[in-house]
Amino acid sequence: MATVVGLAFIAERISTRAAGLLAGFPLGTAIALFFIGVERSPEFAAKSASYTLLGFSAAQLLAASYYLVSHYFPAIRMMAALCSIILFLLVGSLLNGFSVTLPTALAWSLASTLMFHGLLKHIPERQIDRAPKNGFSVLLFRAALSTGLLLLITAVASWSGPQWAGVLAAFPITFFPLLLIIHFKYGNGPAHTLIKHYPAGMGALISYTTSLALTYPDWGLMLGTLFSLGMAMVYLWLLSWNRRK
Repeated sequence: MATVVGLAFIAERISTRAAGLLAGFPLGTAIALFFIGVERSPEFAAKSASYTLLGFSAAQLLAASYYLVSHYFPAIRMMAALCSIILFLLVGSLLNGFSVTLPTALAWSLASTLMFHGLLKHIPERQIDRAPKNGFSVLLFRAALSTGLLLLITAVASWSGPQWAGVLAAFPITFFPLLLIIHFKYGNGPAHTLIKHYPAGMGALISYTTSLALTYPDWGLMLGTLFSLGMAMVYLWLLSWNRRK
């Protein structure tokens, strides 16, 4: 609940670019895979992580399709949300049918991230000019939206195989509610800025998920999660250092 509220605060008060990058940090995915590991087993979550890497391409396709639909049909804002979710599920169902190893899934995820980064980098940036004060009801809605998505994904994972569980864990649990909030409140410009920087932040998710797949079976949930979060933070630090240079 706190992640979406915090990212929305960053987007409104600091920078939509920073929020877009941080939305790639493994917040929702980490929570989803952790509780999948709690309910099933660390080995099940580690196996699901390979399909989560595949699913990141569907998540980025969701963001790209959201941009295209909202760009060409700006008057119907809900159309972008519905079309992007449907596309994610369609592509996810196709990915669910593949049998992959961790190296193959990692290569697929890296290739798709580079592709979407190249496709979306031309989007012009626009910051939020003036953010209004948000009441308790607005914060509650934001928190409920992200929590509902997380509960739905972990519920499906509790009775599905590692393929579907992994693909659904790749759904942008924090990024998508944040995108809806910014888009419906501030329009296309800030929302498209979030989408533009989402692939760059995706490297943190890829680092986390790969590390999780390697550490969960032997290290367990707690140590594996902490180490994997550390790897994601190292990626974001390197990205920040490179951009400063």
